[in-house]
Amino acid sequence: MSSGRLALRRRWRRLRRWLPVLQREVRSQELSQIGACALIGILVGGIVEVIRRTVEALHRLDFRLPEDSQLSAGLHVDILRVALVPALAGLALGAFGYVARRLSNPNIVDPIEANALFGGRMSLGDSARLLFATIISNAGGASLGMEAGYTQIGASVFSKFGQVFRLRREDWRIFVTAGSAAAIAAAFNAPLAGAFYGFELVLGSYTPRALAPVAAAALSATLTQSSLGSPQLLFAVDAAQNSTAIEYVLFGVLGLMSAGLSIVAMRSVGIAERAFRKLPIPEWTRPAAGGAALSALALVCPQVLGGGHGAIQFHFDHRWTFLALTTLVLAKLAASAISIGSGFRGGLFSSSLFLGCAFGGLFAQTIVALVPSLNVAYPAFLMVGMGSVAAGIVGAPITMVFLVLETTGDFGMTVAVMVGVVMAATIVRLTFGYSFSTWRFHQRGLPIRGAHDIGWLADLTVARVMRKDPVTIAASMPLRDLRQRVPLGASKQVFVLNSDGGFDGMIDMTAAHDPAYADADLGIIAHDLAHAGNIFLKPNENVRTALNLFEETQREVLPVLDSADTRRIVGYLTEAYAFRRYTQELEKRRSAELGAQNLFSVGQTPR
Repeated sequence: MSSGRLALRRRWRRLRRWLPVLQREVRSQELSQIGACALIGILVGGIVEVIRRTVEALHRLDFRLPEDSQLSAGLHVDILRVALVPALAGLALGAFGYVARRLSNPNIVDPIEANALFGGRMSLGDSARLLFATIISNAGGASLGMEAGYTQIGASVFSKFGQVFRLRREDWRIFVTAGSAAAIAAAFNAPLAGAFYGFELVLGSYTPRALAPVAAAALSATLTQSSLGSPQLLFAVDAAQNSTAIEYVLFGVLGLMSAGLSIVAMRSVGIAERAFRKLPIPEWTRPAAGGAALSALALVCPQVLGGGHGAIQFHFDHRWTFLALTTLVLAKLAASAISIGSGFRGGLFSSSLFLGCAFGGLFAQTIVALVPSLNVAYPAFLMVGMGSVAAGIVGAPITMVFLVLETTGDFGMTVAVMVGVVMAATIVRLTFGYSFSTWRFHQRGLPIRGAHDIGWLADLTVARVMRKDPVTIAASMPLRDLRQRVPLGASKQVFVLNSDGGFDGMIDMTAAHDPAYADADLGIIAHDLAHAGNIFLKPNENVRTALNLFEETQREVLPVLDSADTRRIVGYLTEAYAFRRYTQELEKRRSAELGAQNLFSVGQTPR
């Protein structure tokens, strides 16, 4: 064995000796977790910068872009490449997905799903596979952003370290939140927006306990990305915004209309998916078909390619006509739906920002056409539209407000955006009820309305709370023997077993000791008194399911059988105890989410 390999093995052994100490330190100390998040955030910031540069290089290679051009700006793109590359990328993506589905798990858990159902557990390998598919999609011009890939890999890196440190469930969820926040912060050079993206979407709430780890990760990732490359601002606006009262009213109207556009955008994805499923082609070729449709749109309107970063700045610098903007909004809406519906991978974060930017410009031009005497601040409407549509689709209103604040540094502009964002987010929540991510979960049949932890309920199974000492009797036991074995008051319920040892039903011992059964009736056996033989629980069902069955059957005690086939009784559960345990767990989770009593409380959060 070479000296280099021997040295490497010695270092690994030393690291393994120190690992238990590190695990105890990070698991038990909040300050250690904050420091760990800051250090891992540096890693995520570097990963995001490498991915960004890789995708930009692939854009230049695939579409023959000049060095300083961005694909979504629609300038200097090679028309022949526009006609060919999306379909070829779709073909490559379909082939990759076909092979990957046969070699690994086809269902990849994203950060929101991980925090809601799995206590923060994610697969780094599956996330890397999703990231690679997202890079293929984005490099091929799919009308989607890289943010889904960034957050997936960032959250999974933090989740992997959570596994290494053997974190508690709540701390593990905070780590996943910090990873997503770090990725978004580095992608947009906006640590506040990144942190609140994590709070709003990935954790599902803001807690003082999560503030420092998430903020540390977002800040360190942003600083790392800035040190490795030029800061990537979403857009640059020179003029300060001083809006009038009538403009604030118009911002609210724009927010209302943006809510409608957001809902249309989300529903159009489902329409596109159904349309591609009906095509008489193999599933793995659907991305190629989607790429061909995308090329047709891009030949008319090249700005539909890519997520939209370059196009946003373009529209702050140039003012298109009403007809051109209308075409762009419809084309971008269709392109994003086609991209997701055909199987390209990516997210609608940056795409919704660009769609809203174009829609805001269209709204401003409509107002000017209706009221020519009204002098509107065109850039303000671009930003209000951008934030409003993105808030409606992504479901993170505070994130959008902070994104504008960090990008422009203009408080007046931020207040203007907040008006539209609040209106759009509220209308979407009250009418549609979902953000894009939770809408996708709903379509897949997952009971997730956000990242709030409901996975603990699956862990609180009947097997964990049942009693394992059921009183069982044979179905052939005479009533006289039953009364002698189980005197009145000894047990409220007994469970009857048939000749094969399977569950036959229950007997209420109060009824069995009823004096109405005279001595002449003592020929009755247990089977004659048994009832509810088809009402039972199984060990792997959760307590909420058990409570629903108690309510449905109006029973206070239910048997627990190993399966519906063998019907072996393994225990029983009472309604009172099930409800008490469920309430205790629910209160414990609420206390953990609320954390300290207020933001400024002194001392460590109770655990």
